[in-house]
Parts: sequence; structure tokens; C-alpha cells
Amino acid sequence: MLKRTVATAALSLVGSVAHAQSSVTLYGLIDTGITDANHVATPTGHSSLVRYADGVAQGSRWGIRGKEDLGDGLSAIFTLEGGFNSGDGTISQGGALFGRQAWVGLNKNGVGSLTFGRQYSLSRDYIHNYAMGHETPAGNYAYHINDLDQLTSSRINNSVKFSSANFSGLTFGVLYGFSNQAGAFSGSPTTTTGTTTTQGSSRTFSAGVNYTPGPFAIGAAYTDIRFPGSATPAFTANIANINTGPLRDLRTFGIGSSYLIGRGKVWGNWTHTQLTQIASHESTVNNYEVGGKYAFTNAVSGGLGYTFSDLSGEFSGEWHQVNSFVGYALSKRTDVYALAIYQKASGSNVVNGHEVPVQAEIGASSSFIGNSGTGANSQLAVRVGLRHLF
Repeated sequence: MLKRTVATAALSLVGSVAHAQSSVTLYGLIDTGITDANHVATPTGHSSLVRYADGVAQGSRWGIRGKEDLGDGLSAIFTLEGGFNSGDGTISQGGALFGRQAWVGLNKNGVGSLTFGRQYSLSRDYIHNYAMGHETPAGNYAYHINDLDQLTSSRINNSVKFSSANFSGLTFGVLYGFSNQAGAFSGSPTTTTGTTTTQGSSRTFSAGVNYTPGPFAIGAAYTDIRFPGSATPAFTANIANINTGPLRDLRTFGIGSSYLIGRGKVWGNWTHTQLTQIASHESTVNNYEVGGKYAFTNAVSGGLGYTFSDLSGEFSGEWHQVNSFVGYALSKRTDVYALAIYQKASGSNVVNGHEVPVQAEIGASSSFIGNSGTGANSQLAVRVGLRHLF
């Protein structure tokens, strides 16, 4: 009798779990390799650098995602994702446990999802698909300088986001990130008086649309970050060795497109970013990118890309960057690759009464390589890497 009761309870539990169709998945990615750069800033000028470099093709991460079927096409969803450095085991994104993503929400079939937490802006969701940084292992070396246009590391705290379902290839979304500060709904600057620093707050609005009817795809997005320097972690105001901050507004609009041609793919994007200082001075960054890749076999692929970045307004400068890669897939989850990235800068700005030449800087963050240093306006980075997904 006891055995029958236990068996009945176990079957009931299994049946209820199966009916709910709940799932929780642990996943991750580790990208590592060696980078050799010819010009990297030193205290006295510049020098070459050979370094262990983590998270170039994609940022190393681990995460948990889950889904629970609530019936009638409604489900509860969540993602918790943290970044780390495989070289020393430290946590990325300012030391936050789930600094890459941390959100929960509801999804309705045929309508879309409403989610709450730390989430990507729509610029990252819809425009980064049309960039070499997303399409190839060139990754964070190929994204535009310091990611001012929010194509890869645009994570928004305290946000509410709606992402539509796919309507015959059309998707769209909108996001609002709250300042969470009393009396400062639109955000506030971080201020320092004497030795006392008062932390400000940041608020964000973002919206985008994407259309993929077939081999052709196109997307556009707009993101407005108010007081980006008050976010945690703060959004950068630097482009190479030029500091355009402190900023009151970082506004960026972008449009991108791609086309599949047999075993190949071509893409292009344009982003227009306005950097408005608290003092009301303004600089504008326009990035123009084209590129393509081709799969020679099921395992071997290669590609080329070019980006022109133009800074004008309060500060000025130009950067030309050529990206190239070859990759070999050892399996569906593991690949090896080689990169060669070259960038050349031109122009100068008057800083504190001195003429300062513009330097080169490869990477979506200065943490990858850094500026080319005094006396150098170009940078060449060569890398071999290994990427594994789990």
C-alpha cells in the first residue's frame, strides 16, 4: 500500500512538471588567445605589447536562462548572465555578479515579451547584427571605438522593455531605464565638492525596429542615455585619447542592413552619435562600416571589413580601420581563429592650451589594447584565439 502511494505521488509530480513544460538551462562561453599589438601607450610614449587577451571574439560568460509555461501561450521567462576574465578569474562589468544581463518577465505567443531588470538597449539588439563584430570572430576588436554607438555593451539598469513577437519578419521594441533617484526622474550628474562625491543617476530611452523577410535584412534603432557618467558602471565618454565628457546626453541613432548570397554574406551600417557635455558643448561621431564573409567549406571561413569613424564639433578626429579574419570550426561549439586589425588616426585637438594629436585605439573598450600612445597615430593588432561554447 505504501509503495503504491509513493508511486502515485511520484507519477503525479512527473505529470505536473511535464504539463508545466518548465526548463532551466545553464550555458556559457570562454574566448581566449594571444594578441600582439605594435603601438600601445606607455608613460613615456609607446611600445609593442604581447598579451594574453580574454573575451575578444565574444566576452567570456556564464548564465542561467529559464522558461515556465503558464498556459494559453503565456510563459514566465528569465535570464541571469555574468561576465568573467579567464586570465585571472575576475568578474567583469564592474564586478557585478550578473553584470551582462539580469531580468525576468512574461512572454505571450504572437504578441511579445515584457521584461524587467538589467537589459540590452535596442541599439544593441537591432544594429549589432549588421556589424563585423557580431558576424565574425573579429568581435570586440571590430566594433567601433569604445562602443559609443552602443552596438555591443549597451546594458541598461532598472529597465522595462517590450520586445515584439515576429510578425512575418518584422520585430520592434522599446525600453525605458529609470533613474531610481528621488527628485531626478530624468537623471542627474555625479558631483564632487571638496572631498565629498555625490553619486548621480542615469536614465535611458531606447526604441528600434527590424525587418527580415528573407535573405535581405534591415534594422534601425535610437538610444538616448541621460547622464551616462552616472550609470553603474559608467558609460565611457572617450574616443581613443579624446575625452568628450562629462556628458549630459549620449544620443545615438543607427541603421544597418545585410544580404545573404549563397555561402557568403555582406553587411553595412551607419551610426550617428551626439555627445552633449553638461557645459552644452557638443561633439558628433559618425561611423560608416561595410564588410563581408565567406564560408569556403563547412569548417573554414574568412572575411574583410572597413570602418571610417569621423568626430566633429567640440573635438575632431578621423579613424580608418581594416578588419580581417580566418576561422576554422573544430566542432559546432569550438573554433580557432586568427585576426589582423589595422587602424590609422588623423587630426589634433587643443587641450589645456596644447596641440594634442589624435591617437589610434582598436577595440570596443580601452581595456582590450588601449591608445597607441604619444608619437604614434596607428595601431596594428594580430591575434590567434580559441572559443568554446557550453
